Amino acid sequence: MSNTTARPPAAFVISITPFDRDGHIDEAGFRGHLRRLAAAGIGVYIGGSGSGEGYTLTPAETRRLLDIGVEELKGKVPVRAMGVEPRTPRQMVEFLALCKAAGVDAAQIYSLDVGHGHPPLQEEVASYLTEALESTDLPVVISTHQSVGYRVPVETISRLLETYPHIIEVNCSHQDLRYLADIVDATRGRVGVFVGGPVQALVGWALGGQGYLCSEGNLAPHLCMSLVRAYAANDLEGVMRAYGKIVRLHGLIYANGGIRATKGALIDLGLPGGYPRKPRAELPAAQQKQVRAAIDALDIATLEGWRG
Repeated sequence: MSNTTARPPAAFVISITPFDRDGHIDEAGFRGHLRRLAAAGIGVYIGGSGSGEGYTLTPAETRRLLDIGVEELKGKVPVRAMGVEPRTPRQMVEFLALCKAAGVDAAQIYSLDVGHGHPPLQEEVASYLTEALESTDLPVVISTHQSVGYRVPVETISRLLETYPHIIEVNCSHQDLRYLADIVDATRGRVGVFVGGPVQALVGWALGGQGYLCSEGNLAPHLCMSLVRAYAANDLEGVMRAYGKIVRLHGLIYANGGIRATKGALIDLGLPGGYPRKPRAELPAAQQKQVRAAIDALDIATLEGWRG
């Protein structure tokens, strides 16, 4: 096995947002959670629309989360803003201004979602990305995400890279491996490419990508980073061991409600994580017990330093 990417392999976790039972941000819990992530050495995105429940956040809440993230993580691990899929270019421009003011290391430019299931035209996608990029000099990551029902054209990504040097990476969250390969080939030597989710981590590296994004790192950040470190060390046995556990953890979490399962497990383990914010509901107690048993069966407690 060899490390085919010219950039050091890496992983980022899309951080959860801890809320108390009344739906308020649990700032102490958030700080405790971020310290766990920093101790594992994993990069962190804050305020994402999925794991971070970003669509439930007000702009003021997002800014507060970013401020806390910068306070806790700056200089320790990469701290970035993820945000949500915007409806208009103006929303992304405003988000990037907020990120710049907060002092994060970088921000993601999410794929445009014009709403009601209607994908934008390719020229509209290009115009949106151009307007967002022109609005800031903050380092940015271009996202092409399956959630919006279309792919940002590879030609558009390549053309933007030629014009805007503050693009540092591309996040590709699609199942189409040919599309992923085309992005890597078009961007090789200019920026890193990250896959959306740990299941594609190995194929992403095989194609020349830099790393992967994950939600699983909220629960097991040391496990997620052990895959990166084993890969960097050409430790095939370590890669297979870590990857097998992460894929099983991924399947377990998403079969049981995603972020509900993650937060339920953190609560059960006595770790900061908080509760889901409405309209999401907590995981039922019986289901939470089953999830905890399955997590225990993966035998990652020692690696993570879990107690109880």
